[in-house]
Amino acid sequence: MNFIQYIFENSTNQNEKIAIFYRDKTISYSELYFLILKIIGELDALKLNPQEKIIIIADNSFFFVVSYFAIIGSGRVVVPLHPDFGKENFEYVCQSCKVCCFFIQKKYLKRIYSYGIPLKIVFSDIDIEGTKNIFKINKRDAIIKEVDEKTDLGVIIFTSGSTGIPKGVMLTHYNLMYNTNSINKYLGLKSSDRVMVVLPFSYCFGTSLLHTHLRVGGQVVINNQFMFPGKVLKEINQKKCTVFAGVPSIYSILLRRSPLKKMKFPTLRLVQQAGGKLPNTLISELKEVLNTTIIFIMYGQTEATARLSFLPPELLDSKLGSIGKGIPGTKLEVLNKNGEPVKSGEVGEIVASGGNIMVGYWQDPEETAKVLKDNKLYTGDLGIVDEDGYIFLTDRAKEIIKVGGHRVSSKEIENYISKNQNVVEVAVIGIYDELLGEAIKAFVSIVKNSDLTEKDLIAYCQQHFPPHKVPKEIEIMSSLPKNISRKVDKIALKKLEQEKSNNKNY
Repeated sequence: MNFIQYIFENSTNQNEKIAIFYRDKTISYSELYFLILKIIGELDALKLNPQEKIIIIADNSFFFVVSYFAIIGSGRVVVPLHPDFGKENFEYVCQSCKVCCFFIQKKYLKRIYSYGIPLKIVFSDIDIEGTKNIFKINKRDAIIKEVDEKTDLGVIIFTSGSTGIPKGVMLTHYNLMYNTNSINKYLGLKSSDRVMVVLPFSYCFGTSLLHTHLRVGGQVVINNQFMFPGKVLKEINQKKCTVFAGVPSIYSILLRRSPLKKMKFPTLRLVQQAGGKLPNTLISELKEVLNTTIIFIMYGQTEATARLSFLPPELLDSKLGSIGKGIPGTKLEVLNKNGEPVKSGEVGEIVASGGNIMVGYWQDPEETAKVLKDNKLYTGDLGIVDEDGYIFLTDRAKEIIKVGGHRVSSKEIENYISKNQNVVEVAVIGIYDELLGEAIKAFVSIVKNSDLTEKDLIAYCQQHFPPHKVPKEIEIMSSLPKNISRKVDKIALKKLEQEKSNNKNY
């Protein structure tokens, strides 16, 4: 079964129901499906090879959704790239995937052409004034193509690589169906659900919201204005959304820099959080503010299609800080260096197995071999298991800071600093220290009009931590840099710190 057949399997009886809201426009299930077939016909006419790689560069929009589903439905492989992916990364993807066909939103055409990379076939949104005129091309007869769901790729999602070269996560039609089915099972999504999406569809969490809600015949509200969080909250009520989802930085901003705490959301029944560890303090705040809303804390990786675990909402207090257990059909373990399950309280690496695990990294067998062993995904994340089998994330192996002879978790420092009500966001990294090898530095953004200083925060940490865990430096910024997935970008902070160090040496 093609993933697109699976997605629209449950919507055949609700053709005129609105599928997607975008600004003041809507598109129904029948219009959406019509446009998908229309673009499949255009792709077929080009006589592209089966499994041809096709790039999309676009904001969340009708254009993105139609293009994304049409490419997969045609039996080709979609490669969604964020508009801010960058010239060097774009060039690498084009060359490694031998891309000849592109779907590029009109507003980004000039930028992409300026890269000087030949673009052989380009589709763009010509006019978004009416849903049926998104593409000014003739209708062609087309069908959803049959595929080998276990082996044929549906998507390649490129993520930041540790060497600076993007890593392409290869996901099959089966991976996509398996994970979508599992997420819907534990969330209990219904055809009456309407999700507000602020996460980019080029990010696996964003596309999983699209997959899961359209699969059950629900509705998607696209909002690309999270830089104005008050407007997002207002539209949740205006559109009577029942579901919201975000990464930690989104909830930090909503709780500390928006009118969230002054508002009521009568239709909002469920919120989802993934994409990193939300500090316990903010989880408790979120639960207090949205006291009639079900809150799902989840954990995932692109290499696992999207989700790997969830914490049952009724355990939010008793297991505060836990990422829960594996989602239905996925086994999650914490293993020591010998590949054995750790004892309760011992730190080990989080390892996953199931039908949602990627088939590997695109043209990178070396990196693939590092994370896929014996049909298991070694996540690189460290965690402990309590006596009831619930997993608690301690840190990423690469983000442990070695201060002298001590191993310090950046998450522990971040969690504590986040307890300060004047703090919006915090990110902790290791910086060079001539005596200790590494020292701790925290980057912090604070609430508007706060007079909190770096010295105040260092004193705050000294009250709680032994000397080796107290940040050597704290830098207050107006806001912390974000990557294309809206997560706090520690790589950017490390580069910033390196530049400062180079300037000092110079």
